[in-house]
Amino acid sequence: QLTMSLNSSTLSHEENSEGPKRNTECLESLELQTPSSFQDNNPLKQLQLASQEVLEKAKKSGRSKCPRCSSSRMFYCYTCFVPVETVPTKEIPTVKLPLKIDIIKHPNETDGKSTAVHAKLLAPDDVTIYKYPCIPEYEEKRHEIALVFPGPNSVSVKDIALHLQKYTKKGVNNSDDDCSKEPLLKQAKMEPKEEENPSECISSSRNEGTRLKKIIFIDSTWNQTNKIITDERLQGLLQIELKTRKTCFWRHQKGKPDTYLSTIEAIYYFLVDYHQEILKENYEGQYDNLLFFFSFMYRLIKNAKCCAGKE
Repeated sequence: QLTMSLNSSTLSHEENSEGPKRNTECLESLELQTPSSFQDNNPLKQLQLASQEVLEKAKKSGRSKCPRCSSSRMFYCYTCFVPVETVPTKEIPTVKLPLKIDIIKHPNETDGKSTAVHAKLLAPDDVTIYKYPCIPEYEEKRHEIALVFPGPNSVSVKDIALHLQKYTKKGVNNSDDDCSKEPLLKQAKMEPKEEENPSECISSSRNEGTRLKKIIFIDSTWNQTNKIITDERLQGLLQIELKTRKTCFWRHQKGKPDTYLSTIEAIYYFLVDYHQEILKENYEGQYDNLLFFFSFMYRLIKNAKCCAGKE
């Protein structure tokens, strides 16, 4: 079994390790583990979110049918990755991401308890969910892919460009006479054409040098992760570790530190760091709507627990 430093915050934990599994939406049970952050100031209050009126209406009307499989669900279908009939797609915000995201879901991770589907619902063009062991081969593109996972060789988001330059399109094990062995940052240093703005060329070279085009997240409990992270298809990928942040997830694993994030939290915090550290742009809430469903559920569950006198 792998262990995690208390300062690590990148692994997604979506399932309570105690008691029987219940394949239900988080709003239908109040018997939930409460992370310490429930007692803290709500960090989600500062988010710049689209109107959640559509979710308020759906909550009042109760469960509805999935337009694809006709299953009864609350807000969205976690197997078809679409909103239910009472939640029109046009009223759900869409988030454009700066890179593609692959989510590798453990086969034993309960669909109804996972927040990974939030990312697919809110950024459908940029997010793909795979159920392990059916995952892509990443070796040929490891010069432009990273995996969010804590470990002895993990690096921070701000160091992505520095470490990705060690990777090449054909792999780091090629012979020394292969021209593709040149570091990517060096390859990107091209002489600007006369009509080009030199500053734009420098910026382009920097972005070309980072080459990060896809980021991978593992959707599982910590105890389930070892089987996935040791898969040969994920070996050799650059591993990223997030800065320490506390989870707001209501189904936090008993006995685990509150730096263990849910999948959607990990995705959100990675993108915020990426936007600031790699894109070098001010963050102005561009990815806040990734927490559109998460923040709504957080508030409902907290209010329900307060009313029940459990806080």
